[in-house]
Amino acid sequence: MYRGRLERDLKIWVDKGLVDAPAAAAILSEYDSRPASFSLGRVLAVMAALLVGVAILLFVASNWEAIPRVVRLSGLIALIWAFYLGGAYSFTRGHPILASAVLILGTMSFGGAMSLVGQMYNMSGDDLTMMIVWFAVASIAATLFRSSAQVALAGFLAWGFCGFYLWDHYDQWYGLMPWAPPVMAAVLIALVRYVNAPRSRHLAYFMLVGWLTWIFAQYESLHAAVLLAAAGLIVFLAVSLPVSPLMRIARTAGAAPAFYAFLIAAIGLFAVHGEIGNGVFENNIWVENKLPLIVIAFVTLASAIVAIILSGRDNGAVRYLAYVVFAWEILYLASETVGSIIGTSGFFLICGVLVAIAAWLVIRLERRFSHHAGPRSDGQEVQV
Repeated sequence: MYRGRLERDLKIWVDKGLVDAPAAAAILSEYDSRPASFSLGRVLAVMAALLVGVAILLFVASNWEAIPRVVRLSGLIALIWAFYLGGAYSFTRGHPILASAVLILGTMSFGGAMSLVGQMYNMSGDDLTMMIVWFAVASIAATLFRSSAQVALAGFLAWGFCGFYLWDHYDQWYGLMPWAPPVMAAVLIALVRYVNAPRSRHLAYFMLVGWLTWIFAQYESLHAAVLLAAAGLIVFLAVSLPVSPLMRIARTAGAAPAFYAFLIAAIGLFAVHGEIGNGVFENNIWVENKLPLIVIAFVTLASAIVAIILSGRDNGAVRYLAYVVFAWEILYLASETVGSIIGTSGFFLICGVLVAIAAWLVIRLERRFSHHAGPRSDGQEVQV
């Protein structure tokens, strides 16, 4: 996808005389010489490692009672060490794909060994504690070997922890365990930066979005919805406003921080709509005047427009999410105010005028940017 866009841009620049043909060909040749970000062999190797790991664990579990206890324990320890040492040896020999696969086998064997040893010695504990330890081991392995596959595996183990928690404690706050997902997300983001595994960052961000949504579900109310929306908008402005000191740091992580912050804000705004629609103001005369609906509508539409103005140019993910939020709000207003045609037409007239003014301002700003802005030198990625 990127190569096709680069080739089209180079052709335009050659036609305009900005770049000569040999330089354009050299740029394409240099890009083609880079190692591909997607490797089918790597994917197949990881899948093979997962299948072999599951096969080993199932074989050991099926013959568990027939194996002497000393042999069980020593065999599990030897298996784990063999895989990790094999991964280290493969890295030193220059075989990163094989090393990643063997390391996955080691981490999976460690998790299976914890479960089997716990059963063998009747150790106390639960699935949540085991998942935390398993995640910690995967994170340590990712740090020691700088393996992107281990970072991804740690991310899926963090999601596994969330699944176990929701299975047993969906509607309750169980000790300190609910604080584990944001801690795991922070560890994953740190690993992503240290190991340079950018795709795995989405596992952390999605987990944070899910965790915040779960928090709202525990304290479902208008105040909680407003707080969720406000938190998302504040974080979005912090990573998007040029005057913010966090903007440059966030841009090094690509488009993800701004997108997920605005996603949290959108979820919060939709939750506010739901709380208002569920009759929060049933005994309030404001319901008859649609004042709460008008206020939240203006806030939602304004947030979408602000998101497009701040990040729409360089962040396609935020731009399309803002389009969805804007369109959804328009449709929602049409369905809620259909009983008053005059009121509906007046509202849309005001919205149209405001959007037209915003469009005029954006066009002026883009023209000024195109005349005065120099080439980008920060090297940031602009797609999620």
